[in-house]
Amino acid sequence: MDAAAGYDPDFLGAPVPLPRTLGDEAVRELPYPRFTIVLNPLRRLAAVTAVNIDGATLRDVPRTGEWALDPRVPAGEQAGSDLYDDNDLDRGHLVRRRDPGWGDADEARRATEATFFYTNAAPQANAFNQSKELWLGLEDHVLRYARVSGQRISVFTAPVLAGDDPEYRGVLVPRRFFKVVAWASADEDASPRLEAAGFLLDQSELLDSRLGVLAVQRLGAFRTFQVPVADVESVSGIDLDPLVEADVMMAPAVRGEAAWRVLRTPQDIRLG
Repeated sequence: MDAAAGYDPDFLGAPVPLPRTLGDEAVRELPYPRFTIVLNPLRRLAAVTAVNIDGATLRDVPRTGEWALDPRVPAGEQAGSDLYDDNDLDRGHLVRRRDPGWGDADEARRATEATFFYTNAAPQANAFNQSKELWLGLEDHVLRYARVSGQRISVFTAPVLAGDDPEYRGVLVPRRFFKVVAWASADEDASPRLEAAGFLLDQSELLDSRLGVLAVQRLGAFRTFQVPVADVESVSGIDLDPLVEADVMMAPAVRGEAAWRVLRTPQDIRLG
């Protein structure tokens, strides 16, 4: 694993620092090929992940790699296979497997295999519906949009680590996930202009952890929203400066769930 090649804050031409937690909890910063995970060891899940994607050189890399604990981190600080065995939870990739898979073939293979460390997993209900399919395709949609003026994006994804999340097998299972996608656009003679869009996925209706037994409610639904990046910051407790000011949806002064845009198809996304 090429640990030196983590998330690059200058990848877009307009600087975007690695997001940080707004609180004072201890975290571990873990670089991987082309992405970085900021791990919350008490929750045993990522507080935030950050990946650089070069759409111009993405490769269709065969799926290789096996889920494993990261040897750099004590096992007790990672939610491993015990959380996911014999239940209705998926090991949800936070940094998608294909996202860092660009460049030459060997680099792409190593980067995609690195996404299989449990530090990059979060428990997601395995019920499949249109909302989850939309969530998985958000980055592709934004990448196509960004290609009008450039071919690079940076993506920040994580579970929302709320204190009242339901507990299951010693892990608080997140009810929400966030994703912020950033890219740079500019006129031919102008400096790059940072732009960003924020999204939330809510799986609250699907989780039932009564008596310590998790079950997925088949009649529930994932709900996917485009939301102000400022709301992502406040809900998640993650410092997303300068992405709040770069929001293409609305000004930072516009806040609250009344402004959240329900997404049913990619055509509902607002990118300018």
